[in-house]
Amino acid sequence: MKIFCTGASGYIGGSVAAHLIAAGHHVTGLVRSSEKAEAVRARGIQPVLGTLDDGETLAQAARAADVVVNAASADHRGAVESLLGALAGSGKPFIHTSGSSIVGTRARGQRSDEIFDEDAPITPSPARVARVALNEFILSHRDKGCRPAIICPSLIYGLGLGAGPDSVQVPLLISLAKKRGNAAHAGPGENIWSNVHIDDLVTLYALAIAKAPAGSFYFAENGENSMREACEAINRMLGFAGPPTAMSMQEAAAEWGEGTAEDTMASNSRVRAKRARQLGWQPRARGLIEEIEQGCYRE
Repeated sequence: MKIFCTGASGYIGGSVAAHLIAAGHHVTGLVRSSEKAEAVRARGIQPVLGTLDDGETLAQAARAADVVVNAASADHRGAVESLLGALAGSGKPFIHTSGSSIVGTRARGQRSDEIFDEDAPITPSPARVARVALNEFILSHRDKGCRPAIICPSLIYGLGLGAGPDSVQVPLLISLAKKRGNAAHAGPGENIWSNVHIDDLVTLYALAIAKAPAGSFYFAENGENSMREACEAINRMLGFAGPPTAMSMQEAAAEWGEGTAEDTMASNSRVRAKRARQLGWQPRARGLIEEIEQGCYRE
């Protein structure tokens, strides 16, 4: 199949593209620069120069493809409108990437016992209201002659398969640990995120392309850990003695920015991938703590 992928030079999009190319598909990918075009071309992706604001470029690429995978942004409504507008009436799959912070609350590093599967109602934080509305807009296109589906990953770990090798949360924690000589979490670090290995995540994209019914929504997770547990594993991996440090939210915001500190690093996001497993997804990669301890992230 011909597959058009946004975010082709990034962590998720590049990994999905690599997996699909290995399966024999032809992938074109949106990139913002000639430098990134060369990087993806070297990995077998045909580059399409443009940005998410270039509606006609997106529409042309979508019409030329059998499948569209949107992995560049969970929040760019204009790009979604351009892509879905081009696919209306075609019957083609549109796989959009969201993120499980839609169930997160600003917990300041405290634990929450709320767990969400795909059937649980969501009341998003103010920072995620627009993302949830965009998800609903995408799924409404099941009635407009295409096959939209959303994959909503939790914390993703593992080295990427494409030009962008690094995820977000774990590399941020490791970078901070190297800077300080000790791992550090926001607040008490008791907040919990479900997580999924990138190698398992890409197989869910392939499965969704092949089998997901129109209007499907899938969380992606295969376990969960607190930020403190992740930081303890980082200290073991780096050979730092003693427990991780608890940062104030002000310190965390100074390191990562307020939005990242509050909505990503100090929140809870506990989900269960019930529908993905019903679709036939079988994650097999090693867990987050083992991945860190085994040195996946060592330079």
